[in-house]
Amino acid sequence: MKFNEVFSMLRKLNIPVAYDHFDSPPSIPFITYSDSGSNHVYADNGVYKKQIFVEIELYTDKKDLSIENRLEDLLDERGIVYSSYPTIWIDSEKLYQKIYEIGVEN
Repeated sequence: MKFNEVFSMLRKLNIPVAYDHFDSPPSIPFITYSDSGSNHVYADNGVYKKQIFVEIELYTDKKDLSIENRLEDLLDERGIVYSSYPTIWIDSEKLYQKIYEIGVEN
């Protein structure tokens, strides 16, 4: 998968999606995503394959396993390997955040 395909893939969940942030508050649940670094493959003294990491941040007002499962199923269906981190409560926002990290082509 290429980076420019991430948005359209996430839109299939039918919840608001934006790169990095929303200009105005979205309805809950919502997703933001952003690039978080790279892990290029090197060969013969050069970059053989460019890969960037993308963080997908899922925000909910309660711990919602059904939405997490839908997101994970979406990634699984496309053969996308991902890592996830524990859900955290953001007190200042009164929201839960669950982060997934995937690798995509540049």
